[in-house]
Amino acid sequence: MDLPAGLLSLFSADFSKLTWEAVLVALGHAFFSLSLGMGIMVAYGSYLPKSISIPSASVIVCILDTTVALLAGMAIFPIVFAFNLEPGAGPGLIFVTLPIAFGAMPAGGAIVGTLFFIFVVFAALTSSISLLEPTVEYAEGRFGGISRRTAAIAAGFVVWLLGVGSALAFNLWSEITIFGKNIFDALDFLTANIMLPLTALLIALFVGWAMAARSTEEELKLGNSHKIWHAVVRYVSPICILIVFLYNLL
Repeated sequence: MDLPAGLLSLFSADFSKLTWEAVLVALGHAFFSLSLGMGIMVAYGSYLPKSISIPSASVIVCILDTTVALLAGMAIFPIVFAFNLEPGAGPGLIFVTLPIAFGAMPAGGAIVGTLFFIFVVFAALTSSISLLEPTVEYAEGRFGGISRRTAAIAAGFVVWLLGVGSALAFNLWSEITIFGKNIFDALDFLTANIMLPLTALLIALFVGWAMAARSTEEELKLGNSHKIWHAVVRYVSPICILIVFLYNLL
């Protein structure tokens, strides 16, 4: 049985189009999708019990991330093709396709749609809290007299200002540009193309060269495979991340 166009676009592979450029784009997307180079992993990792295996947890995160991405694609892309929408519109498709799907429901579509986007708000809020945690902890440690509440309010206010600027970039401040990009696109380029791979590169260099190998061996408990892991983090990972970083700048 032939697959619908939406599912066909997901599960039919054309390996003739698999180029090194496509691989680099996919690696760059992995930084965002898996939150690599973000403070969110530092925040979550600080609460990880000693009994939890870090390698196993990493594998589970990768599997769940890929599974959720596939399920989201299976839900969104059939609607995209059914209503002749632009499949390359990016993350914003969720605000285009799902309202169409909820509106097409025979009953209760408005209620389900409202609840869904309320859950999206809470998901964004909880992610923002974990992303903000390293900044708050740094402010507490860097400025000894500052309280956690003050640090959280100050950091949240700065992020709120950046969010307002990003929102206004599509209307009132659309004529304001930074290096030819509006505020939203400039922040998106700075975070996704520069800060994420650069932070990941610095983390790889720190773990591979600054941290004692004994410390990572005790934490990871990889046994005889630790030497291979350490060599990859020391040499292979920085080179691969640097290639992605330079590609994103071009």
